[in-house]
Amino acid sequence: MDPIRNPYAPGAGQRPPELAGRDEQLDAFDIVLERVPRGRPERSIVLTGLRGVGKTVLLNALRSAAVRAGWGTGKLEARPEQSLRRPLASALHQAVRELGQAGGGHEHVLGVVKSFAQKDSASTKVRDRWNPGIAAPAVPGRADSGDIEIDLVELLTDVGGYAADTGRGIAVFIDEMQDLGPDDVSALCAACHELSQSRLPVIIVGAGLPHLPAVLSASKSYSERLFRYSRIDRLDRSAADAALVVPAEEEGAAYAPEALTAMYAATGGYPYFLQAYGKAVWDKATGTVITAEDVAVAAPEAESELAVGFFGSRYERATPGEREYLKAMAEVGAGLAARDPGGAPDLVPEAVPTAEVARVLGKKPQSLSPARDALLKKGLIFSGERGQIAFTVPHFGKYLRDHT
Repeated sequence: MDPIRNPYAPGAGQRPPELAGRDEQLDAFDIVLERVPRGRPERSIVLTGLRGVGKTVLLNALRSAAVRAGWGTGKLEARPEQSLRRPLASALHQAVRELGQAGGGHEHVLGVVKSFAQKDSASTKVRDRWNPGIAAPAVPGRADSGDIEIDLVELLTDVGGYAADTGRGIAVFIDEMQDLGPDDVSALCAACHELSQSRLPVIIVGAGLPHLPAVLSASKSYSERLFRYSRIDRLDRSAADAALVVPAEEEGAAYAPEALTAMYAATGGYPYFLQAYGKAVWDKATGTVITAEDVAVAAPEAESELAVGFFGSRYERATPGEREYLKAMAEVGAGLAARDPGGAPDLVPEAVPTAEVARVLGKKPQSLSPARDALLKKGLIFSGERGQIAFTVPHFGKYLRDHT
């Protein structure tokens, strides 16, 4: 079919034409947006899931809902070894500007944001200090102690007070939240704790890998009660069908039932894979009704695209020793899947024992700690519990067995 009319969007963070299977999260957030400005108690939100399940897309959709509700919003992406001050100050600067000057103390709260931003411990020299681009003068003695926990509590308290004066709320969206440093995680939890007690209209919406709840819990024991956790998983069959069918119908095309079955078998219902296969199948289809044969013809192209852009790029980031560790994980996972009569043969279990990986490699678990720790820092694997590890990318084990 005409590639110009191809509706599918297999890009990182790109919203698909049909955001299927996320109504529960969207509806729940709409309620939060109505309750918080009225002083009703609500928790901040954390979305967790593997890569490719659409966390960033959903995060952006929630932000759009907040904008439509008249909230001030800001977004940042956490990065390893980066302080929270600069990106958070930029996000809050934008959020305050979106609220406008309806409330009192507009210049004061911008001055507090500026004080918080300029107290960056990483920039001790005057010439290296960051200018956040805020016209208001910094407010001395507020959010500028240098202790990130004290400063963040003061900052969000002042921002929340300003939002309350406007009768609306402020939402800060944090992607890749598991990459925040330990001090920043602790400060964020403490600030959310303070906000929940004072019922100020500020919420944090974070998204990260499946071990994010463990990261938060390790920082503050009460974090389990601070956030509403929502696991974002692959789509069920009906939602996956909708993600493919609705965009096609809008372009005058359709899927044969057998084609949808083949697509679900190939993608496992993962949103990114659905978009990648959908795009390849559309370009290869010869008629307006997509058939199972079209899927079979296009599958090699989709798999090649995923092998290079989704799997291969991550595999290339690993050192030779780390790659051996990854391949051993894939081997162990395949063995566990083969022993599970109810499991799908092409889906590696979520976690494998580190001791089994060491056994496959013929080494002691302690000697493999450097490789494992490096892979954890690179975001290629995660540990949900002690002695267990898993790939952050779905189907990565299958890729390793088939292509390496």
